[in-house]
Amino acid sequence: MPKAVIFDMDGLMVDSEPAWGKAWKIALAKEGLELKPGFQEALAGSARPRALQLTHEFYGEGEGVTRAFEDHYDVVEQLFIEEGAPKMRGLDELLAWLSEKGLPLAVASSTARPSVEAVLEHAGIRRFFKAICTGDQGFPSKPAPDIFLAAAEGLGVEPGEAWVLEDSPAGIRAAIAGGFTPVMVPDLVQPDDELRASVPVFGSLLDVKAELEKLAN
Repeated sequence: MPKAVIFDMDGLMVDSEPAWGKAWKIALAKEGLELKPGFQEALAGSARPRALQLTHEFYGEGEGVTRAFEDHYDVVEQLFIEEGAPKMRGLDELLAWLSEKGLPLAVASSTARPSVEAVLEHAGIRRFFKAICTGDQGFPSKPAPDIFLAAAEGLGVEPGEAWVLEDSPAGIRAAIAGGFTPVMVPDLVQPDDELRASVPVFGSLLDVKAELEKLAN
């Protein structure tokens, strides 16, 4: 059993990818551009500096591309504030079970804090989390483990005592690099054979809860 659990947000706790896709389409359209296939998948788990690098790799270095990059954050933040994002299957059940067991929980998301707070409030789950670390705090992008290490420190646990729940390969590699126990629940991007052979992969958060229940008995 872990002594604490650290959650990613986008694609793991909530289905926020449609909002990100909508924000990109709006921002890119203002500059006469379209959302390219594979672009959103490439961005999964990326904090702002890495996301900007990937944007330039897909669209070039033009001023309009940089404007679209900046604008899409404003668009998605407004979407999250107004609408939130749908919860993933099993989230409520898993959070309730972990809370009942008294395990401290954290969020470690590459998304900026205003959007994270808005999504958690809309979902009615903000109260479950003792620590929240976000992409606008200057952490290097996943697969660097820094954001997870900060979350563990906020919970008062060592990395080896905590599970990290992630949907993206970059997030899983960050958890491995930090010495955490990684647990993958894929969303946009499926794990490759190497990851699938080395980390537990579950179909939903309900399956994660079932695994924890086995360990607790």
